[in-house]
Amino acid sequence: MKRVRINKGKTGLVFRNGDYLKVLSAGTYWVRYTDKVGICNMSQPLSLSMELNILLQDEELANMLTVIEVSDKEIVLCFENGVFTGVLTTGRHAYWRGPTNFSFQSIDISGTKVIETVDKALLSRPEVSQYTRVYRVESYEKGLLFVNDQFEQVLSPGMYYFWKNEMPLAVKKADLRQAQMEVSGQELLTKDKAALRMSFFAVYKVVDAFRALTDNQDYIKQLYVSIQLALREYVGTLSLDEILERKEEVSAFVMTSVKEKAVALGVEMTDGGVRDIILPGDVRDIMNQVLIAQKKAQANIITRREETASTRSLLNTARLMEDNKMLFKLKEMEYVEKIADKINNISLSGGGQIIDQLKDIFSPAKQS
Repeated sequence: MKRVRINKGKTGLVFRNGDYLKVLSAGTYWVRYTDKVGICNMSQPLSLSMELNILLQDEELANMLTVIEVSDKEIVLCFENGVFTGVLTTGRHAYWRGPTNFSFQSIDISGTKVIETVDKALLSRPEVSQYTRVYRVESYEKGLLFVNDQFEQVLSPGMYYFWKNEMPLAVKKADLRQAQMEVSGQELLTKDKAALRMSFFAVYKVVDAFRALTDNQDYIKQLYVSIQLALREYVGTLSLDEILERKEEVSAFVMTSVKEKAVALGVEMTDGGVRDIILPGDVRDIMNQVLIAQKKAQANIITRREETASTRSLLNTARLMEDNKMLFKLKEMEYVEKIADKINNISLSGGGQIIDQLKDIFSPAKQS
């Protein structure tokens, strides 16, 4: 015989010749020398290699245990005195009923609904996160949930957790912010067969996420092609000169042409315009020559107009002086003053008056 002591908070399981015999609670016991006694900590789950069903045939032992059965499509969250300790997977699990308060939360993971019954802090724990699928919808996005390739619901901004199972699940997201698209370097042919390159920008935003993501494949590319075709349609009906004169009308035509197509894509176009028009080198040289010729012609017209106005002014002045001797005299004195400003020395001879001499110099007497 041998003496065995079981301390408080522990339990002993007696085995004889490999078979379970009985359970020993706290205390001191005498057992055969050949018997083996396994000491179990009651604050931990029962962990033995022996089949649990055999142990539970002992009614005394069964009353000391809490047995948790977990099915294939289920997990159980284990809490020790209210603190999460781990996840129980498929199988049977036994916990001692004793000083430690064990509690359990059974969860069916076969569903596809958003997880709302579990604390979000637990879902981020490594022990639980391996059983979840996580999707994040940003504040500027709208999400669409698809289960088994079928639309399920619209997801507003936030974090969404789903249990990981065999059911296919996907979340498609649409950016609702205003965005800009540039259709750049488009090589276009005008009505008079002139080649040019045009760049166009468009401002748009998604207004119907469901239509953009489900009814259309790559709605951004489709919008790009629609703008591209509208540009070709507009340019192909006008000559080069008409396009250069009416380039402000391009944005209005494109916006009108693409509006209905954008609605079908779940998109609203809010603005657009031509960024630049690039002509080939030879055409650009010709246009520069035409511009220079036009500016020269305008300059000649202005020069002729000014000369005509000057001549008309002189004629009017002459007529006034012819009818008014005093005005003629004042004009004469004005010219004398202007000439005197440019002369350093004047030599006078003779006995006449100075004014008469100056008059003879600058205004010769009329021939009789």
